[in-house]
Amino acid sequence: MNNSQATKRQVNTEGAKLYMSFELADKDWKLFFTDGRKERSRGISAGNLGRLEEEIKKAKDRFGLKGETRVISCYEAGRDGFWLHRYLREKGIKNWVVDPSSIEVDRRKRRAKTDRIDGKKLLRLLLRYSWGEKKAWSVVRVPRVEEEDGRHLHRELETLKKERAMHSNRVRSFLKLHGVSDVQPLRGDFEEYVEGVRLWDGSGLPLEVKERLKREHRRLVVVQGQIRELERKRKEILKGGKERHIEQMMRLRGIGIESSWKWEKEFFGWRKFHNRREVGALAGLTPTPYDSGQSRREQGINKAGNRRVRSMAIEIAWFWIRYQPGSKLTRWFNERYAHGGKRMRRIGIVAVARRLLIDLWRFLEHGVIPEGAIVE
Repeated sequence: MNNSQATKRQVNTEGAKLYMSFELADKDWKLFFTDGRKERSRGISAGNLGRLEEEIKKAKDRFGLKGETRVISCYEAGRDGFWLHRYLREKGIKNWVVDPSSIEVDRRKRRAKTDRIDGKKLLRLLLRYSWGEKKAWSVVRVPRVEEEDGRHLHRELETLKKERAMHSNRVRSFLKLHGVSDVQPLRGDFEEYVEGVRLWDGSGLPLEVKERLKREHRRLVVVQGQIRELERKRKEILKGGKERHIEQMMRLRGIGIESSWKWEKEFFGWRKFHNRREVGALAGLTPTPYDSGQSRREQGINKAGNRRVRSMAIEIAWFWIRYQPGSKLTRWFNERYAHGGKRMRRIGIVAVARRLLIDLWRFLEHGVIPEGAIVE
């Protein structure tokens, strides 16, 4: 290669980048590379980071890129979470975690779908996004390790409470099958109670039913103990005085520890909102209009945001109406929706939930107390 050819190649690769998309699976990962002109695909075993670095180096050599060429990558949010993102960032690779629901799809009735097709499509979207088309997809906000870790306590509590309800309902159902009602599954003498139960004919419960009831009760006791342990831990954390936003929200009548904790850890604590539209959109409480030709209708909320935040906001909206009767938000609901039917009130309470989240954001961010609200 003469000097002029070497200079030309250097100019062509100046400012070049290597683009990479991942198609992640439990056993294998598929990697797709491009420099904007040529493409390359490779497969590696899942989590093999050494092989990943080798394939990145080989892709640079294949495309004639320098070793220090910047790498830009992406993958869809899923079971692998954010550890790969943190690894790539540590290695100096610019990475985006993509919301899968924001990726455009073919509207044909039957469309081909393979990992190769999906990976190449993600690669093309990566090029579009990198070159300035910011609406090509939605990027997921990646929390810090401590922020992600802080979400486990209330999520485990949520799971345990569902499990407690499952065991309690099962105990009641088994007894109801034999004509026994009004039972407290968590009573301390449950096993003695089961032995003493008498049916309509004076006989006791069948042997296998009694044994299963006892096992269900033991599992219920274990779950209840874990719930109490986590609730004690949560109170101790609050006593430490480090959860300022949670304490601030709890000053508002009608908002307790459950809702304020969940809103802080899932919503307000690690996200930066710039306006009220972002607050409503992230909670999935924004309207979805349909306006095409002569057809115009409202399709309801889009439900695209955090479901835990959304369900809690709607639940607490009812408490707000009850415990904050003098607030501007409650008066607005009573004037506009309270005198309608059940459907109208349900529509109204969703609107209250959206406005309540916006008021809470202003309260936490700027110290603006919701108009007419009682602060304790």
